[in-house]
Amino acid sequence: MRIDIDDNSGFCFGVTTAIRKAEEELHKGTRLYCLGDIVHNGKECDRLYRLGLNTINHEEYSRLRNATVLLRAHGEPPQTYEIARRNNIEIIDATCPVVLQLQKRIKKEFSQNSKDCQIAIFGKFGHAEVLGLVGQTEGTAIVLDSFEDVKQLDFTRDIRLFSQTTKPLDDFRDIVRYIQEHIHAPATFKYYDTICRQVANRMPSLLNFCASHDAILFVCGQKSSNGRTLFKACKTVNEHIYMVEGPDNIDFHWFDGFSTLGICGATSTPKWLMEACRDTILKAEI
Repeated sequence: MRIDIDDNSGFCFGVTTAIRKAEEELHKGTRLYCLGDIVHNGKECDRLYRLGLNTINHEEYSRLRNATVLLRAHGEPPQTYEIARRNNIEIIDATCPVVLQLQKRIKKEFSQNSKDCQIAIFGKFGHAEVLGLVGQTEGTAIVLDSFEDVKQLDFTRDIRLFSQTTKPLDDFRDIVRYIQEHIHAPATFKYYDTICRQVANRMPSLLNFCASHDAILFVCGQKSSNGRTLFKACKTVNEHIYMVEGPDNIDFHWFDGFSTLGICGATSTPKWLMEACRDTILKAEI
């Protein structure tokens, strides 16, 4: 059986940068904490833990003093930086530049129109990036978790729409179209396409990759919302697709009778993990 690994799968720019910064600090011997999982992939988090990276939650963070903390690519609300100033915490800021720019745009919009305007964010409710975005509005932004949530907006008031950077572009356009059709003058509507093209542009090539193989092994951490979205899309073009966290989850009977197997993953899936899955299958065939 021929096994191919998708060249376009794997870490996005923001995650790559965050992990590189973590590794640089750890190699210096720094006692380094990370606020939340640095990436939504348990295998990669385990690897970095063995190098010395300590993952903490927000409650633990608030009790830290005189420490060094890395902020992952997802970004953080203003309160996180305030706690750092108060508790003498050195911040290694690995917020993705795309997310950072989005935070600034939302904060500016909020400061200019906080009383008269609804700021809506198309994103997964409770997601780390979305929490950071909502934080720019003092918690007042309306999160649209799905298309149905758009109906909770007041179409007689001004609306400014943003999006989590990893949401599907087509879904965002559907929400834009609905608001345009329902806004009542003199209320105004403006939208900002803030979806990361590095992530959005992966979808067409990933679908082509999946369609060109008899079976697909999709490698993804359980916490990855991007992974679940991509997996669902891939399943529409290849029903013989199987999701695993790593080599230990592979059932070799899945591939009986197939001549080609494609291995791909989410933006949070490391290349080394996809390669480990390939090598495990190759060894089993020997």
